[in-house]
Amino acid sequence: MLCIPSCSRFISCSQHNHSLRFGLHLHKHPLTLSFIHCGSHHHQMSTSSFDFDFLAKKPYTPPSWASHLNPLPSHVFSLAHRPTPIHRWNLPNLPPNTELWLKRDDLSGMQLSGNKVRKLEFLMADAVSQGADCIITIGGIQSNHCRATAVAAKYLNLDCYLILRTSKALVDQDPGLVGNLLVERLVGAHVELISKEEYGRIGSVTLTNVLKEKLIKEGRKPYIIPVGGSNSLGTCGGTIAGLSLGSSLSTLKARVHAFSVCDDPDYFHNFVQGLLDGLNAGVNSRDIVDILNAKGLGYALNTSEELNFVREIAAATGVVLDPVYSGKAAYGLLKDMSENSKKWEGRKILFIHTGGLLGLYDKVDQMASLVGNWRRMDVAESVPRQDGIGKMF
Repeated sequence: MLCIPSCSRFISCSQHNHSLRFGLHLHKHPLTLSFIHCGSHHHQMSTSSFDFDFLAKKPYTPPSWASHLNPLPSHVFSLAHRPTPIHRWNLPNLPPNTELWLKRDDLSGMQLSGNKVRKLEFLMADAVSQGADCIITIGGIQSNHCRATAVAAKYLNLDCYLILRTSKALVDQDPGLVGNLLVERLVGAHVELISKEEYGRIGSVTLTNVLKEKLIKEGRKPYIIPVGGSNSLGTCGGTIAGLSLGSSLSTLKARVHAFSVCDDPDYFHNFVQGLLDGLNAGVNSRDIVDILNAKGLGYALNTSEELNFVREIAAATGVVLDPVYSGKAAYGLLKDMSENSKKWEGRKILFIHTGGLLGLYDKVDQMASLVGNWRRMDVAESVPRQDGIGKMF
């Protein structure tokens, strides 16, 4: 069983009673599968000790089983630190004989960009190939994708324009420096705010095109990256569409299961289908991926139970999940394990942590009552004291 959260979805790929063999990325081909023997202590992975190709743009050659897809990227930038680690994840109360492993895409580098960097490696290469001097993308006020795009753009000496969706009450105010916004503004991204109401009536495509036309009139050469980097080119480094397609075309043949954290399963089946059709893949999304609804209160909105779950997992295992994607995905996984224990018994599971740590900073008010483990240290009067003995390093 393989479990992966993504930009707005969680995935699990099932193989019952078999040693799990799966990996997200090999050094050269983000769409290819590496073979990691998670059922034993011996993990086999071809890698080098040092990566001197970081920030290099290289020709891209697809794996043989993907060579019929069209269009395919011609080049790829090396932006991530790969391969990301895999380790046992000792969560409490797993069903009997169930093994849970964790793929740490939250450790992909580029200022905690998680799985977002995989798509950007292809999209940025395309932007540079087209002679762009700036990047436009769009998302929520705490979008991990927008922050990752802003960082990647600066790595490649490109300006970045972010259209960020916020509430009507806050659209005319300074957005502040919480979470992803701090990194975006530190690296010099140009932030354009739009209310949720305007966003809903106009749409992301029109909004990015409006900004594109404005920049062109100013003599710029903008390149648009869609919401979440989700288009057919981004699929080569993508999560739901990329992994389910890669699994079905390669020898893995593992079924992919997803939990959507916004909209609904029908929306995402149709969206994934559009990405697959854009690659002339010739497959039906409903044949290669199952999608369940796990949005709860809505996108980037959390119940106290979900946030307490994130706290409990961090306290139990040291792994910090984000509240928007991986947190809701793991919450849904453990809930299903509790309600349908037999379904999971004897499975080997790989959960892919897609990052998003900075999003937790936007939840501090909600989480304050959940973390109270502090106090002033009590030092007895009998303990010797001397001015200057404690150095303030």
